[in-house]
Order: sequence, then structure tokens, then C-alpha cells
Amino acid sequence: MLKKYDFDDIDDRYDNFKRSNLGEEIDKLQRIVQRLKIPVLILVDGWESSGKGDIINDLTRELDPRYVKVELFDSRSDVDYLHPSVWRFWQKLPSHEEVVVFDQSFYSQVMNKDERSSDKLKQRTEELLNLEHMLLDDGTIVIKFFLHIKEKTQSKNIEALEDSKFRQFLLSDNDYKQNKNYEEYLEWFDKVLKKTDVPESPWNIINAEDRKLAAKTVLGITLEEITSGIERVTLARERADKSDRNYYLEDTQLDEFDLSKTISDKEYDKELETLQKEAADLVYECYTKDIAIITAFEGVDAAGKGGAIQRLTRHIDPRSYTIHGIKAPTDLENSYHYLWRFWTKFPKDGDMAIFDRSWYGRVLVERIEGFASESEWERAYDEINHTEKVLTDHGSIVMKFFMYIDEDEQKERFEDRQEEPDKNYKITEDDWRNRSQWDEYIAAYEEMLDRTHTANAPWYIVATNQKKFARIEVLKLFINHIKEHLSELPES
Repeated sequence: MLKKYDFDDIDDRYDNFKRSNLGEEIDKLQRIVQRLKIPVLILVDGWESSGKGDIINDLTRELDPRYVKVELFDSRSDVDYLHPSVWRFWQKLPSHEEVVVFDQSFYSQVMNKDERSSDKLKQRTEELLNLEHMLLDDGTIVIKFFLHIKEKTQSKNIEALEDSKFRQFLLSDNDYKQNKNYEEYLEWFDKVLKKTDVPESPWNIINAEDRKLAAKTVLGITLEEITSGIERVTLARERADKSDRNYYLEDTQLDEFDLSKTISDKEYDKELETLQKEAADLVYECYTKDIAIITAFEGVDAAGKGGAIQRLTRHIDPRSYTIHGIKAPTDLENSYHYLWRFWTKFPKDGDMAIFDRSWYGRVLVERIEGFASESEWERAYDEINHTEKVLTDHGSIVMKFFMYIDEDEQKERFEDRQEEPDKNYKITEDDWRNRSQWDEYIAAYEEMLDRTHTANAPWYIVATNQKKFARIEVLKLFINHIKEHLSELPES
């Protein structure tokens, strides 16, 4: 893409247009995508000192500033390093009514020379491509630009910036590194661009030797790609309920699962506090080793998720964990990719997050109630597996508990909640309605357990017909999982 690039082959399709007129046309499209709730993400990458700031200024000047944001991604901050590498990009993604421009995109970190010798390079590239595909599948228009200049031009631009009063902001060590090792970087950029070029959002290589013409070219291509993107997203939405679904589960788990397991009151009292203190000690050890813990609880209504969480955290320092009770998404959360509200809650290294219901709502309640189309919840299995792999590849611990009771036990607990005034708040009409869809939920649970149980982020099915047994079982599974993770760490 870059190695054979001909700077003399000038793209002058938009040379006769004024930048302001092109910008005004993009502004019209901005209002259309806002009305259609189509997010637009524009990635502006390229050589240092190639004029990215000037191009972005021209790109956004005519747009409604209330619905356009420019996000600068240079070197990662200390906080960024406490999360997976894609975490900081999830925080800045566009909502369904926004145009967001990334000055240096998520691909810039694999273009950076310092990343080249990393043994995680392939892993990070895959993570970033998966992020892009998730956004595209969700209906985001993604437009990618790489500003290309000659070695001599970069050198002249650096010299000009050295005299600027904004020198400290505009120049970094990376500008000089790239110019000094131009051919080396050229070859590397070429490899990265080829590897991350996808049909739905190809890289647009922009000749930035002439910045005015480059700006016009970027504006013109943006017009074209937003127009074609609107058509692509609109067509995809029309076909959303037409999925090429081909799933068959041969062996079910829940039908044969033993729910009769119990523990005596004496054994419960004997084991509980000892296990709670051991769990607290392990959480503290993870804190000292900068290991994040992510625990998700799913299960049948009234299966005892809250009670299990309460016993699990009894002796854990409350400053080290956060419990997220996940309800129906808010209007704000619904204006983003469904995983956005969880990426904003995942803990930093050393902290712990407990999810009372989780991202699995996509393949459970959203599937059953029709809040997500078949194609949306069908692709969610892969999206969730990928997300959990990103977390565990970073070094986080991810474990998931499925709390399971039978239909008769659930009915008894529902009736108990209705009869006791101090438990009335726990029962709603939705609970009874969900109960009437028992078979549909069991089928969804079975598929979830089958398709998202992985070695790195396993499901633990917990028999909860007896609450005390379930609480002890969760503690034991939690302890064993963390112990196993710690035992596999390399010796320091």
C-alpha cells in the first residue's frame, strides 16, 4: 500500500471544490445519520508531522459541534496501562447520534515502533480488528485515513514546527524517530495497513504533500463513505431478523444437573467464615499482584444470586470491589454498542468487579423478549467470547456463576416473597412473566453455557435449591479458580 505508492499519481477528484462547500455537504449528512441513529467513527492516522491536526480541523469545521467530538490518542497513560489496550478506545466511541474523530486511532499503537518487537503484536492486532468488526456489525460507519508524506517533506515539516510557539504540543520524540528511520517505518506501516484493511472500511491512503488538496480529498472521501455507509447500515437493519442460524445442541446440561445437593447447618456454620476469610486473602493477593477479578452471576430468577454475593464479599475489603446490579439499559446506554456499558465498568488491575447479571443479557432476556434481533444476539456469542479473551489475555481473572433452581423451587420462593412484607420488593410482574417462559429461558441458558464456556472464562453451574449449599459452593469455586490462576503465574 505504501511501499509502491506513487506520489506523482495525484488524486485531484475534489480539487475544484471548496473545502467549506465539502464541509457543508458533510454537515447535511451528519443530520441524516443523527436522525437515523447511525454512529460515525473517523480514524485519522499517518506519519508524524503530516498535518493530521489541519486535516481534522477542516473535516469538523462545518459540523454541528454538539454532535462531533475529536479524541486524541497519543501515548497510553498510567491508567490506560491498568486496563486491556482496547479499554481506552471503548470509553470514547461514538453514540448513535455522534460523529467522532480519532486523532491517531486504535491502530496507532501497533504502528508505533515500540510495539514492533512485542510478542503480543499479533494478539493486539486481532483485538483491534475484532473491535472494528464489532462496531461495523453494530451499524457504525468506520472511515479510515492514513496521511502519507515523503521523508524530505516530514523533515521540512519538523523544522517548521520547531519554530512554532506550540512546539511542545506539536512535536514529540516520535517525530524524530520516524524521520531518522523513515524506510524502516515505511515498511512497518505498510504491513500494518495491509493487515488491517477490511472491505467494509478500507484504508484511504492520502497524499499529504499538498495539505490543501489532502484536506479536500479527505472531505470528499468522507462524503462518499458516509453516503455508502448509510446505504449499508439501512440494508443491514432491514435484514436484521434474517439470520443464517445453524445451531444444534446435542447434549444438554441442565436437565441432568443434580439439584439435590445440600449441606447441614452444622457444616455450613463450620465452613462459612473460614472460606470467606480465605477468599478475602486471595482477593488481597490479587491486589498486590495487580490482577483484576471479574465475576459474573447469572441464573434463574430467585436462584439466590444476591445472597451468594453477600456471603462472598463478607470479609473482602469493600474498597477493593464494586458490585454492579445490571438492570435494563438506560437511554444513554442504549445509544452505544451493548458492550459499552460493561467496558465502562470493567475494573482496573488490582480491583474486583462483581456483576449481578451481566453482558449475557444479550443472549438471555434481550433474546427472549425481542429487544435484540436474531442476528444481533446470534453474533453476541462470538463477541462475548472475544471480549472475555481480551480481558484474560491482559491478565484479568474472569469467572462466571450460573445459579440454578428447579421450577418448583422457584414457585415456592416467588410465593414466599409475595407473602412476606419485607420480601415484597424482590418480586415483580416481570418475574411471573419470565416464569411463564421457563422453557424458552432454559433453552437460552443451555445455549449460553454451551457456546461461551471457555478455559479462560469458564461457567460454574451451582445447584441452588438449598441456599446454604450454593453459598458455600460459590466460595469454594471462587477460591479454587483464583488459586489455580495464581499457581500458573511465572515466578517473579
